[in-house]
Amino acid sequence: MAPVYYHDGKFPPVDLLDWTELVPLIGPASAAIARYDGMLGAIPNPEILLSPLSTQEAVLSSKIEGTQTTVEEVLEFEAGRKPDTPARLADFNEVLNYRNAIRHAEGMLKSLPLSGRVIRSAHSVLLSGVRGQGKSLGEYRKIPNWIGSSGCTIENARFVPIGADKLPDAIGSWEKFMHADSPDFLVQLAILHAEFEALHPFLDGNGRLGRMLVPLFLWQNSLIRKPTFYISAYFEANREAYYEKLLAVSRDDNWTDWCRFFLEAVQTQAENNLKKTQDILALYESMKVRIVEITRSQYALRTLDWLFEKPVFRASYFSQHSGIPQTTVPRLLTALREQGVLQVVLPARGQQSTLFVYTDLLRTAEGDKIL
Repeated sequence: MAPVYYHDGKFPPVDLLDWTELVPLIGPASAAIARYDGMLGAIPNPEILLSPLSTQEAVLSSKIEGTQTTVEEVLEFEAGRKPDTPARLADFNEVLNYRNAIRHAEGMLKSLPLSGRVIRSAHSVLLSGVRGQGKSLGEYRKIPNWIGSSGCTIENARFVPIGADKLPDAIGSWEKFMHADSPDFLVQLAILHAEFEALHPFLDGNGRLGRMLVPLFLWQNSLIRKPTFYISAYFEANREAYYEKLLAVSRDDNWTDWCRFFLEAVQTQAENNLKKTQDILALYESMKVRIVEITRSQYALRTLDWLFEKPVFRASYFSQHSGIPQTTVPRLLTALREQGVLQVVLPARGQQSTLFVYTDLLRTAEGDKIL
């Protein structure tokens, strides 16, 4: 089958959208985002309580590109557990780079508009020190690329993005559209995501950056109060449809069907994000009472905040960085382990202290409500 080529001259798709199909989906998707954002406003310290969800988004977005790991494994690695193979090490580093890249972009957006400059800087963080690191960090490609099975030639590729010679002008049009007036922000975002993936402006990392664009755009346009909207679960669960709808944009000029898929993804994930956030907050509130009963300590709530921010940790790290007197730490951790709040991943061995996990939080973040 011949490859599909980029849709030259058809962006933005001013006359290619059937708004009669999209309007019925815009209201429910927007309302779902608003409900989720309302929940964000009710959460104290969302950076702490939603920390596992940011790692889950990084895991799932990277999984679409082929990494094989879980949230708990990434957090165990971050807490000092050594991977058993070089491939596993590479997977972990790619996930952590994704999380760091979106945080880096968030920091830039406090003083800059969302733009190619921000995306290029995030690209440098995303690929720093990992597979693809030699592929022009932070720079748009200057050579052709294509998408297909490993090792395929351009002749039997599935998709061929825009030529490198046309890329600068195309990126300029993409940025201009990003800041143009639009009948609806969500449809505008759907188009931006599809166009970014079709341009494939970097030699590597395009899929992850395109998905990172979603929360950043929603945040910059005040649809959410923090860039903590997690959409990769839907794309990963519907991976074949995700790729097919994107491909159909260039192959069939079918922007409408892609936008329908995107709006459905946004609504579904907003509802799922809301439920997970509600469940995490409920777990936090219930544990505020229980952890005081278990520990009988003035440091109970400080300990609880630690568990939500770092649900996998070494005892020594907790002792050194929690701000709790080191003489008190052993009693706290022993009480929490004996009452089943903490589970031991790895017992103390040699110079390595015990590695603990707060399983209930991770299960809740994954959608397995435990209350």
